Amino acid sequence: MSCYLALLRGVNVTGSTLRMAELKESLTDMGLEDVQTYLQSGNVVFKSKEDAATLAKQIEARIKKDFELSVPVLVLTAQEIDAIASKNPLWPESGGEGSHFHATFLFAPVTKKNFDAIKLPAAEGEKAVLGKGAVLLHCPHGYGRTKLNNTYFEKALGVKATTRNWKSVMALRDLCNP
Repeated sequence: MSCYLALLRGVNVTGSTLRMAELKESLTDMGLEDVQTYLQSGNVVFKSKEDAATLAKQIEARIKKDFELSVPVLVLTAQEIDAIASKNPLWPESGGEGSHFHATFLFAPVTKKNFDAIKLPAAEGEKAVLGKGAVLLHCPHGYGRTKLNNTYFEKALGVKATTRNWKSVMALRDLCNP
């Protein structure tokens, strides 16, 4: 049995209201084990014998069936979230303000060549680097003020994406890797 993280795109922020207690019950009923949700923004940690791609499709279908919502779902293994959380070249060694760092998780692979080809509309002090499966961001003026947001990366890279702040990334990593 492996531990996984499901990231739901656009839940409880774009009019797609989904109560986490109801989602937890639904996912437990479909056979996932040790289901936990984190915050109200569509973060689910669970255990299963299935592979990540199969689980993403099954969870999307279950949400459509039970809640009549079309929600893109990205499923990561515990190892994948750990690799993203532990390899952020923008995070200062002395620590930093977690609200200024984010990870934009990509639903499909993006090559370094494609990432390097986009023109980042970064403000002074902002940085973005491509990691394995995510764009890692430093937004010292706040995520709400940056143009390096989820919508920008979806359009520029041509893939679905969902963004979490660094505090959430670290908490989700810890839930997947106790």
